[in-house]
Order: sequence, then structure tokens, then C-alpha cells
Amino acid sequence: MAYVIADPCIDIKDGACTLACPADCIYEGGRMFYIHPEECINCGLCLSICPVDAIHYDQELPDEARRFAAINREFFGPEVTGLGDPGGWDKSVSTEADHPIVAAYPEPERRIA
Repeated sequence: MAYVIADPCIDIKDGACTLACPADCIYEGGRMFYIHPEECINCGLCLSICPVDAIHYDQELPDEARRFAAINREFFGPEVTGLGDPGGWDKSVSTEADHPIVAAYPEPERRIA
């Protein structure tokens, strides 16, 4: 694995990382983006552009975010989305599904204007 997207992305999904990624290895789930561990080429462009600091090199994940290495990997497996190895993101492989841990995160508080 190379880079990992962690919980600051949940319900933000800015998308700047997807535009910067030359390998198109960042895939869209319902509440966050996920990096495909086999497609990532370790370039670090996503890390440098993420506005919420949600992306980390797998060997430098903060302790509280370590589980997101498995969450990113498992997102592509048959238990979650079954995407497998799509070979590069495009809208046709976007999904509303999320890893169960991400799906269980509390919804953000909504402000009433």
C-alpha cells in the first residue's frame, strides 16, 4: 500500500485529490474517497493537495488513523463494493457504498440558517 485516505475526508469529499492523481487510483464512495492500494504509484500529489489533510503515507499514519489502511483496502473487496481492480477511476465506478466503519460514522451536525 502507499497512500491512505482517513476520516477527515468523511462528508467533505473535496475532490482535489482525484484531479491531481495521475494514476486515477482514488475512487469515490458515498461519504469519502478511497485509494486503491495496488493502483497507487506513490507520487504524493494527492497528499500535497488535500485541503483537509486526510491523506497519509501508510507508514506514517497517525495512531488514530491506522485502521484506515485496512478500510481503504477492504473498500474494493467483495464484502464492501466488489470493485476489485477497476484499473482507474471514472464516474462509472463511483458508488454510494462505503466501508461499514465509514458508513457508521455519525452524520455531521447540520446548521440551521
